[in-house]
Amino acid sequence: MFVDEVQIELSAGDGGKGMATFRREKYVPHGGPNGGDGGHGGSIVLKADHNLTTLLDFRYQKKYHAQRGEDGSKKDMFGKNGSDLILKAPIGTVVTNLETGELVADLNRDGQTVVLAKGGIGGRGNAHFATSTHQAPKFAELGEPGEQFQLQLELKLLADVGLIGFPNVGKSTLISSVSAARPKIAPYPFTTLVPHLGVIRVDVERNFVMADIPGIIEGASEGAGLGHQFLRHISRARILVHILDVGGVSGRNPIDDFDIINHELEAYNPNLLLLPQFVALNKIDMISDSESLDPLETLLLSRGYPVYRISAATHAGLPHLVFDLMLKLESIREQDYKNNPPPSDEMVIFKASKEIDSHWEAVKRSEGLFEVTGKDIERRVAMTDVKNEEALRRLQKHMDRIGITNMLKSLGAKHGNTVIIRATEFDYQDEDQMYCELGDRIENRTRRK
Repeated sequence: MFVDEVQIELSAGDGGKGMATFRREKYVPHGGPNGGDGGHGGSIVLKADHNLTTLLDFRYQKKYHAQRGEDGSKKDMFGKNGSDLILKAPIGTVVTNLETGELVADLNRDGQTVVLAKGGIGGRGNAHFATSTHQAPKFAELGEPGEQFQLQLELKLLADVGLIGFPNVGKSTLISSVSAARPKIAPYPFTTLVPHLGVIRVDVERNFVMADIPGIIEGASEGAGLGHQFLRHISRARILVHILDVGGVSGRNPIDDFDIINHELEAYNPNLLLLPQFVALNKIDMISDSESLDPLETLLLSRGYPVYRISAATHAGLPHLVFDLMLKLESIREQDYKNNPPPSDEMVIFKASKEIDSHWEAVKRSEGLFEVTGKDIERRVAMTDVKNEEALRRLQKHMDRIGITNMLKSLGAKHGNTVIIRATEFDYQDEDQMYCELGDRIENRTRRK
């Protein structure tokens, strides 16, 4: 079964919790804090594997979870890091974030890897927070939650040459004649139900990959036939070979077929018409008068297309076509190398999330509620034990330092209003108002006395 599009859900591992413990030894009366850090959560990594040809494995399992980091322990013992989860996909897989539409990864080389979801960092133990003025901190950080994403994986075959044309023009016969590919061949429409790849070896050192793109007919760009499923694979080709049936078996006009297919390519993606396009007049072994092809060849040449007379069944004309394709590909590859030299670092090409430089992004007010957003502050809240008074006090000082408290005040936050950060609700406390209310209560008590 050929599967070229799936949607998956990823959850990287959470970081382990830091530990809040103290040395308790008989002859060490003031041992101090010794809580260890939690381990980091495992990340989810996608790796390109040339042995895979479809996304079938992702069809039956769509949710993936990486291992959580272990919690820290006493005596400054750190928790174990969670193991990374490595997923394998075919070369040519494109990954898109379903929520934002952002391109996450494009695997175009064997062994290329990308971190799709990063594991959370482990929380720090209380040993990290001891200072000269606060020698016995009774709190530790929680682990950072791992990243979670909903992604779409789409396979776009990486082929140097794409074969296009109506059903039964001889695409499958051609690819089987010049490579080791063995697609199903039969004299009825839509024999080929999945794309096929074949490696064409010109000589010992030179070769290229050819793809048989099936099911493209009139209306394919709008969903007719099978073409709407496979048009995406043409976008990766460097050259298109447009095969026309000139044997007369189909009863169709070759030039009409040519115009219809090109119209469908333009409707799907106008850039496809910018690709070099070779025209192969196939099944010449079935016609008795070769001069009858002269008007068609002249018309195509006048439009700027190189034309080749071939017979995929008898191999007539194929060596000439294959050699010219190789020459054109070498020219394209040389130009691509000049314009886009290969990167030196092939490990991580894209990341699924954008790093935020500032501590927080925005404070929004809506019906008496105040919502604070930003990667750094949301991570701080997630790693704070809100049930621990010391931990909350530390968070409050951080918010004061980075300006969130002043921003809330400028937006009209009153004592007791609700502030939401990463789905956690806090009561806003205005110290000036608290002191004012406390002074009023003292004054009232004095008057009553």
